[in-house]
Amino acid sequence: MRAIQALGALQIDSVNVVSRTHYLPLFSRLGPYPREHLEALAWGSRPQLCEYWAHEASLLPAEARGLFGWRMVDARDGIGVWKGIGRFRRERGDLLERVLEEVARRGTAAASDLDAGVKGEGGWWGWSETKRAAECLFWGGELTTATRRGNFERVYGLAADTPEAPSRQDAQRELVRIAARALGVATERDLRDYFRLPPAETRARIAELAAAGDLEPVAVKGWGAPAWLDPAARRPRRVAARALLSPFDNLIWFRERTERLFGVRVRLEIYTPAHKRQHGYYVLPFLEGEAITARVDLKADRKAGVLMVQSAHAEPWAAAATAPALAAELRAMAGWLGLGDVRVAPRGDLALALAAAI
Repeated sequence: MRAIQALGALQIDSVNVVSRTHYLPLFSRLGPYPREHLEALAWGSRPQLCEYWAHEASLLPAEARGLFGWRMVDARDGIGVWKGIGRFRRERGDLLERVLEEVARRGTAAASDLDAGVKGEGGWWGWSETKRAAECLFWGGELTTATRRGNFERVYGLAADTPEAPSRQDAQRELVRIAARALGVATERDLRDYFRLPPAETRARIAELAAAGDLEPVAVKGWGAPAWLDPAARRPRRVAARALLSPFDNLIWFRERTERLFGVRVRLEIYTPAHKRQHGYYVLPFLEGEAITARVDLKADRKAGVLMVQSAHAEPWAAAATAPALAAELRAMAGWLGLGDVRVAPRGDLALALAAAI
């Protein structure tokens, strides 16, 4: 919980090539922890986490849900990026009402429980009308995620009554504080991206926090933009990190910041045709000390009990120690995932050295 509170949110994604992404940032920071602990925190009998649209779909501390009350209002009203949601709510209010009534009657329900109809065509990922209605109610705050089941299907429940949410301005200030704490030092765009806050409102909240002494203006060599420092940020003499980073890890969420910090261009290539991929399908950068030194395209072959390294690439500044350090992290990940072996395919300029180290 301390790690989650420090990060502010864990992004959720359904891709399960290695492990669903919400498990990975905690492994990167804590090592091989029991995944059932996170499941209990999120979907157990006494959950301490909730799901909402924070950065993207995210797990966050339950007490932070009220900080997104203004976003729920925007979704219900169809303001800004929520225009399509607002239009659907206006046009299909009858369906939204029926879904709410049915979830209330059942206690919890997945969209597939509510409607076994044919999926819609085209937009909204081919969702059925009932699924669209349930998601509109989720984004609007009327429904919440009670649990997940099967192939990570969301099971909805009525959102519990909560104390009055803070004002829009107070909530946004707190979200900027959380982002600043997680990032340490950040530009306005970095802070804004963390919880996808509106540009003008982010600028206003930063100015208010700076005036109150909750953010310190600083200059960072090479950044080309003013930056803001969390006054409580620690400044270690050296960083001894060693971690495989999920493509959806908070540290590399904002690709512009990633390039500015580490000098690497990280792109998610899942939707890129195979012959056009540069590094692979599900690529995890390797953080070694203060640098990203390598990238590995991983796949968990659960049937064979093997963690497959489908390609391994080194950054230009990688040293001889990179392959052994990466090998140790891959072995730790394989054990954590319940896989007995790591196998390295001969693809990428680091593959031979990594295979030897494994």
